[in-house]
Amino acid sequence: MDNLLWEAAQRSPWTSRLKRRLDAGVFLSLNSVAEAAQPFLGHLLARLSDRPTLIVTDDAKTQERFIGDLQVFLPDALPFPAWETLPHEDVLPDEQTIAERLRVLEALADGRRPVIVATAAALMQRTFSPDLFRRERLTVAVGQSLELEALVNRLLALGYHPQVQVGEPGDMAVRGGLVDFYPLDHEAPVRVEFLGDCIESIRLFDPITQQSRQKTDRVELVVAGEIGFLKKNPSQSAGLDAFLPAETLLVLVEPDALALAAATYERRVPEGDPFFVPWAHWQRTGYATVHISEQLVFDEDDARLNLRMVSLEAFRPLQTHSPSPEIVTQSRRAFFDQMRQWLDEGYSVRVCCDTEGERQRFEELWKEFAPCHPLEARLASLSCGFLWADAKLAVVTDAEIFGRYKQHRRRQAGYATAPVSDWHEFAEGDYVVHLDHGIGKYLGLRRIETAGQTQEVLAIAYADDARLYVPLDQAHLVSRYIGLGKRIPELHALGSPRWGRQKSAAQRAIMDLASELLEIQAARATLPGHAYAPDTPWQREFEATFPFEETPDQETAIEAVKSDMESAKPMDRLICGDVGYGKTEVAIRAAFKAVMDGMQVAVLCPTTVLAEQHWNVFRSRMAAFPVTVEMLSRFRTSAEQKKIARLLREGGVDIVIGTHRLLSADIAFKNLGLVVIDEEQRFGVRHKERFKQLRKLVDVLTLSATPIPRTLYMALTGARDMSVIQTPPVNRLPVETHIVPFDERLIRQAIQRELARGGQVFYLHNRVQSIEAIAERIRRLFDSPPRIEVAHGQMHERDLETVMRRFVSGAIDVLVCTSIIESGLDIPNANTIIIDRADRFGLADLYQLRGRVGRYTRQAYAYILLPRHMQLVQTARKRISAIKQYSSLGSGYKIAMRDLEIRGAGNLLGAEQSGHISDIGFELYCQLLKESIARLKGEAVKRPPRVTLRLDFLAEKLYIPDAYIPDSQLRIEAYRKIAQVAESSEVDSLRAEWRDRYGRLPQPVRLLLAAAELKLAAATVAVDMIETRGDKIMLSSQGQLYQVNGKFPRLSRQRPEGKLTEIKNLLESLAERKTP
Repeated sequence: MDNLLWEAAQRSPWTSRLKRRLDAGVFLSLNSVAEAAQPFLGHLLARLSDRPTLIVTDDAKTQERFIGDLQVFLPDALPFPAWETLPHEDVLPDEQTIAERLRVLEALADGRRPVIVATAAALMQRTFSPDLFRRERLTVAVGQSLELEALVNRLLALGYHPQVQVGEPGDMAVRGGLVDFYPLDHEAPVRVEFLGDCIESIRLFDPITQQSRQKTDRVELVVAGEIGFLKKNPSQSAGLDAFLPAETLLVLVEPDALALAAATYERRVPEGDPFFVPWAHWQRTGYATVHISEQLVFDEDDARLNLRMVSLEAFRPLQTHSPSPEIVTQSRRAFFDQMRQWLDEGYSVRVCCDTEGERQRFEELWKEFAPCHPLEARLASLSCGFLWADAKLAVVTDAEIFGRYKQHRRRQAGYATAPVSDWHEFAEGDYVVHLDHGIGKYLGLRRIETAGQTQEVLAIAYADDARLYVPLDQAHLVSRYIGLGKRIPELHALGSPRWGRQKSAAQRAIMDLASELLEIQAARATLPGHAYAPDTPWQREFEATFPFEETPDQETAIEAVKSDMESAKPMDRLICGDVGYGKTEVAIRAAFKAVMDGMQVAVLCPTTVLAEQHWNVFRSRMAAFPVTVEMLSRFRTSAEQKKIARLLREGGVDIVIGTHRLLSADIAFKNLGLVVIDEEQRFGVRHKERFKQLRKLVDVLTLSATPIPRTLYMALTGARDMSVIQTPPVNRLPVETHIVPFDERLIRQAIQRELARGGQVFYLHNRVQSIEAIAERIRRLFDSPPRIEVAHGQMHERDLETVMRRFVSGAIDVLVCTSIIESGLDIPNANTIIIDRADRFGLADLYQLRGRVGRYTRQAYAYILLPRHMQLVQTARKRISAIKQYSSLGSGYKIAMRDLEIRGAGNLLGAEQSGHISDIGFELYCQLLKESIARLKGEAVKRPPRVTLRLDFLAEKLYIPDAYIPDSQLRIEAYRKIAQVAESSEVDSLRAEWRDRYGRLPQPVRLLLAAAELKLAAATVAVDMIETRGDKIMLSSQGQLYQVNGKFPRLSRQRPEGKLTEIKNLLESLAERKTP
């Protein structure tokens, strides 16, 4: 807490009374404390009492808001959340929940005096006993004597899961002398390197690149779980009070709500649960106790005080939906008048803004309004402001300044987790494409004997039962076959000319496509367009008001869009990205830039519900600036639509958001500069033709949640303006997916679990005729039913608008709806979706529907319900198993190898190219397309050198030993990388990466990398083959042998490394002779 607030608190006559009561350790009830002021008071109590403090809230939602605000005054405050799932259920709590609980236990076990914010449910769940917790901690330090096997066994005993490589908290992996593990209570995984039985180094590494980024001397870690351990040792569990010292201060926020929450939780717990602590236990712990409540008491005494800390709602009413700019300005002026009055009356006024942009904007507005009353804002993320008249203290936040409610912030600590592996990996039974032999079927890795040596190869089946064995060092020639549609490819015959013909035909068609794309781009470059000015100060302030950290992909996309807008040619950029990855923010910044340059913006959405949501998001983001945002859809009355149409013609609307209604003949703009199209593929043919015309006239930005393959994106770079957003936001957890038969007990349990943490539920039933009956059936599952309402596309637009608004504002607990929710809806508080009759949906649809949840930091759940006793047809079974398999983040990019990305690729490339993709496979198609575009643009095509090595002194020595990289997929990936290097710097990077990831390089790997450098050196002097016989070096270029004075050069060194260096020196001397 800064000194201004502390000094103001000292001025209150209440502060000394609070201090005396706290020092005496007696009961205290503090009333008339607004919700917004409770975190401030919580910290004041902790500071005045100077003892460990446990603050209790009623549910997870309140806890999250409370801890977020409390950490403004006390950054070290710790949350202690409840398990969202109960021990008797099949589902385990998410790692973040366990990690936060463990951090509290660590702090208390280490003798620190933390301030903890827990829910009632969290205190009613047992955890480790102090003795068990101390035994299950481990410290490793550089220089420590410890056997690698002993560390591995200890990690296994602590609950770490062995994996090929570490990607998520709780994982561990062992490779040679390296042990990787990802502690739950750390923000990055740890790599321990051994030298014999001694720890040589400890490094933190990036789970995405798998490369080290920071050294450390020691690491302390705790168990990688909680419930699993407690089930094994139920007698060694205890309540949190077993860790708390006797002088702890217990602060109960809204005691009546706590009692209700405790009773609700108790009803969820089965009788005889060994991990249950009754709420009554906490009422007789003997801790000094303080109650905090919003209620006013009429019989005040020494133990019951009214502090009269009030919310600022009376001075600045906040609305869920932004009002018009005129009303915003009037309300702000009235509130600024009030702030100036407080300053005149001697109040301390502290202004807190979420972001640097909001801080700058406030100071700009305030200086304009009250130049004689200097007032600075500080960066602090409080949800709402409050007033404490007795202390003459007013705390004002950006919520009051800009007149809007705020979403709660993300949790502070963020995990980085590895993305799903690239989809070019192939498994046994997959169809693959060999660059020289065509389509075959991958049979797996085999070991075969050649010339008395065992060699590992990829086995591929071809037509007529032929087999091709591809050495792993040629694995880069093989890629997974992905075609368009469901057709099973025909295997090629080895040696048949058919593959050559198909490849040639595809190459010709690809060259035509590349020419066409480049011609379109060249034609667009000649069209007159509006070149926007560089960013204004307001643009920078506006961007700084974004409350989250931009992901790297988002930043790249934003820069590309701005560059397009500032050029003279019309923009036509496609932004592809998974659901919830931040495409809308890119569009918002582009729209603001257009408005700053005096142009109008139209945002086209496929559905009215999505248009409504975009409207609210755009208005909320731009509330601090004089920008007029309107919506045109069936949610507006006829009179409202006419008024908006008139204002558009006159220039009275800056940004209009709507459905295809915006394309109607009666809609005209005064100065249209930018059109944003969301989900273009969902519009009809007639609308798409209109989009084509627009592209010639104005800047067009298209957003698509149907992702496209990264390889296609890379291939099209330079021929089509595209940006791909693949990085998930920090702390985004994968949606936990359960595929189960229809079961009313499970449905009730899933809804109860979500509502218990203050969340909301989607129940998807895609039949309008029976949707009301399903809603009634769900109501009957509960003794006191939650608030359940229905939404579908056949409702009257006003009714649908009302329901969706009520759901967004949290007034509905369970929304029973059709797939109207599919496209782009973003409701962070809804984190459970139940999909009824999932067998009736396509894979892409299931994936998109599941993406409605998991857009916040909480663990989200998707329940995919299938009819009981139903024999699924094969395609539905595959679809359902795929949605479960690909539950990890960004996995839309993997799923769509069957159904989703290929749909995106088909949309992008058109039907004409589809046949060629089916003939040669998607990956090879993309590779050829990339090369064709580069060739037509006159750019050099970067390729690995085609140099043959026949070095008799290296026979059977160029390989990656199994012991060095034990996993076959990682070994194949390593061979691919080494085969595809085109520059010596890439070899250096590989050498550093492998040393870091897998440990010291064994001789065969060192020789393999040296051989790659040799090939690169040979290519620079046009040598295509290097052969050695004994000590004789034979270099040839297109069949011509190289000699010195009529003799072949000779080797003089004995060791393989020395001989390779000699050959490399020879090649470098040749290069010097060729250089004029």
